[in-house]
Amino acid sequence: MLRIELYDGSYHDVDSSEMAFKIAGSMAFQDAAKRAKPVLLEPVMRVEVVVPKDYMGDVMGNLSSRRGQIQSQEDRGGTQIIQARVPLSEMFGYANRSAVADAGASDLLDAFRSLRAGARDVKRRSRRLACRGNNG
Repeated sequence: MLRIELYDGSYHDVDSSEMAFKIAGSMAFQDAAKRAKPVLLEPVMRVEVVVPKDYMGDVMGNLSSRRGQIQSQEDRGGTQIIQARVPLSEMFGYANRSAVADAGASDLLDAFRSLRAGARDVKRRSRRLACRGNNG
């Protein structure tokens, strides 16, 4: 949480206007945000994939390529159950690509797990998107 408190100010007929106070407030907020060293958080999903053994390596590689962290794998009578933590931004399109890769033989369950500090490339992408949004 960020809190800004105005503790001193003055009004002058020539220099003071509503816009001048808004600009001063905006500059104070920007300065405080830089000093606070904010951290961009990204949602992380708990993912469970049930897959035939023949496709296990492909699925684990796919999850890893999406910045996923494999938590465990379990053998259940001819199928593998893979538990992983994967950033939500990397999960978009996963089910479709997975169905193509394993001919629809796997099942996917996912649920929100937590928030974690975004990786460096996530921060870079979000800055680019924010800059595009400000320019048009």
